[in-house]
Order: sequence, then C-alpha cells, then structure tokens
Amino acid sequence: MTRKRKPSRTIDVIYRFDPDRRTRRRAPRTPAEAQAKLVKGNRSFAHLLDSPGSARVIPLDPSDVGHGVLPGVAPVQRPFAAVLGCSDARVPIETIFQQKSNDLFVVRVAGNGVGSGCLGSLRYAADNFPESLKLVVVLGHSQCGAVTSAVDVFLRPARYLTLAANYPLRSIVDSILVAVRSASLALEIVHGPRVTALHGYRAALVETSVAINTCVAAYALKLELESRGCRVLFGTYDLASRYVRLPLAPDGRKTPSGIGLFPAPDGDREVRRLATAVAGSASIAALLRTGRGAKGR
Repeated sequence: MTRKRKPSRTIDVIYRFDPDRRTRRRAPRTPAEAQAKLVKGNRSFAHLLDSPGSARVIPLDPSDVGHGVLPGVAPVQRPFAAVLGCSDARVPIETIFQQKSNDLFVVRVAGNGVGSGCLGSLRYAADNFPESLKLVVVLGHSQCGAVTSAVDVFLRPARYLTLAANYPLRSIVDSILVAVRSASLALEIVHGPRVTALHGYRAALVETSVAINTCVAAYALKLELESRGCRVLFGTYDLASRYVRLPLAPDGRKTPSGIGLFPAPDGDREVRRLATAVAGSASIAALLRTGRGAKGR
C-alpha cells in the first residue's frame, strides 16, 4: 500500500539574479504608479501564506547590485519611493512591500518620528533623486513599542521621571505625546468621557495613537518636502494581518477596506477628522471591549 504524500506547505520566496539574462526595470513614472506598486506588493505579501506549495519569484536587475557596470564603479541609486519607518524588527520595509534592491530609500527610527536626522535624509533623497523618486511614505505599525511607552507615560505621569536622565529616549517619547493626547481626545469625543474606564482603553489608545502619530509625521513632511515635488503618503502596518492600512473599516470582512496608503493631510482640521475616524472604527471599538492587541513590545 502506497502512502499518499502530503502536499507541501512550503512557500518559497526567491530573489532571482541571473547575470546572463538582464531583467529590464520598469520604474514607476508617476506618484500614482508608485503608490499602486507599493500597495500591490503589500497585498502580495499579505496573501503570501494563502498558497502553500507555491513559489514567488522576485527578479533582480543585475545592474542594481553592480553587475555589468565598469569595474570599481558603484551602481546608480534610483529609488522610486522613500520610506520613513519604525526601527521595529518585525517591520522589514522592503519585504512587506515586496520590493527589491534599489527600489526604496529607507529611513528608520523608533516611532517613525520626523527628527532632524530623518528629515535631512529625506531631503537628501528628494534633492538627489528627482527623476526616479515619486513618493515619500511614512509607515507606522500596530503595537509600536515607542508609541506604547508614550501612552504609558501619558496614563501614568510618574513614569516620566524614569526618563529624566535619558534624554535620547525622552526626546522620542516627547515627540509622540502630541499624538497620544490627540488620540485620547478623539476617543472621548467618539465614546464619551467614561471611555478611560473601559478595560481596553490602553490598547485602544495605543492603536489610535499609532495612526495619528503616523498622520502627523506625514503632515510635517508634506510641509517640508512638497516644494521639492514629492507626494507624501502614510499608512500603518498591521502585524497580525500583514496589511498596510488604517483602522477605518468594520471588522469581519474578508478583504477589509482601509487598506493602502493615504494622502498626507492638508492641515490640522484633516488631522482631527482622521483622529475621529480612527477612534470610531470597529477595530478600535473591539479593542475597547476586549483589550487585546496592544502589547507594544
């Protein structure tokens, strides 16, 4: 009796480099094409585990790793998007967008805040790659440790004293507290002043703050980089679903809306409108009831 072999559950992601067969790079020509490329790549990554036994091949252009150029000459840098993301090890930027070498100019810092070093790096990208660079993206993520630290300081001010002698960490927390305060106000507006007594208030405050912190950073970059011809977008990476999205849609949908990247706001009024929309989403309401989802580490 022959045993049937179980179908393979292995999923291979292959970055293919063939020096004898050049892969012609087709770079996005417009911000809309660049946005579509990132969103499509993230959808592909989010569904990666849906097809066991399959392989996904990502071809690499040999010239992007220096093959075929003159000896001793480095490949030309030509990213189509710059991404300001968090340092969290669970959020590998190129991987979650399914992009390859020389596609993205990535800047990472805890809490994806717009400090002078990050801003300088993004200005460099905008000034030095004007032909290829189409987008600047701010990417936050769920259960962010930096945002969680700011939320805990907000909820228990005595904890701020532990940061007194740690200026670098304190500066990160300070930059996020504006978003946390805005998130707390939005939750009270939507759910009433007694929202702070709900079991899941801390978890809901973390995730609302993540979205607002990312939105505020995008607004700041829009003010700084718009004159350089860069379109600025933002979104948050959900560690559980692997989608880049905002918590704006009802739960329980097979393909939830709110997926993708969103335009940076034009002003304070739009930031407040987004804060209210996030605070009123079904996913935040579920966190208020259950308290699950915001461990923050």
